[in-house]
Amino acid sequence: WRAAGIGSSAVARLQHWQGRTDPDLMREMDEAVAADLAWCEQTGQRLLTLSCPDYPALLREIPDAPPLLFLRGNPSLLGLPQLAMVGSRHPSHTGVADARDFAADLVRAGLVVTSGLASGIDGAAHAGAMRAGGKTVAVLGTGADRPYPREHHRLYQEILDGGSLIVSEYLPGTPPLAQHFPRRNRIISGLGIGV
Repeated sequence: WRAAGIGSSAVARLQHWQGRTDPDLMREMDEAVAADLAWCEQTGQRLLTLSCPDYPALLREIPDAPPLLFLRGNPSLLGLPQLAMVGSRHPSHTGVADARDFAADLVRAGLVVTSGLASGIDGAAHAGAMRAGGKTVAVLGTGADRPYPREHHRLYQEILDGGSLIVSEYLPGTPPLAQHFPRRNRIISGLGIGV
């Protein structure tokens, strides 16, 4: 697993489950895997593994690259130059306006704006990119089917409707857990040529 590029924390979790043979556990795991694969078969949804040729080259280079990426929307954006924009969840009005303006300038320069769909600067970056006619990639700390925070449900849908992309390393249905958001940040920075 390590030779395939799977990080040590993921290997430890896999080893924990590897020897389990409890029939109820095996049935539950089979059902969960079937549900996740069914999600991936829906139009506009896709699963990338670390070994897929379409897996983002820059992301593959980071330590502990995610072994799975669940995608909703336009996966071709992963092959385009991206710049990440992140910031305060409680910015000033000027900060929000500046983030929108920066994002608009970046997409006009030919870049995709990548951020985390969080409140504040992240949301302003996504909105600014789309309002300027550009594309954006939103990396979630939940499953790709779970927009978070609630205030960004509409923004999440606008991202999909506008031909942009939602990305998550977490299984569909995964709720927002505090430990997911710092881990998500390595993907945001790993997809881009800068932050």
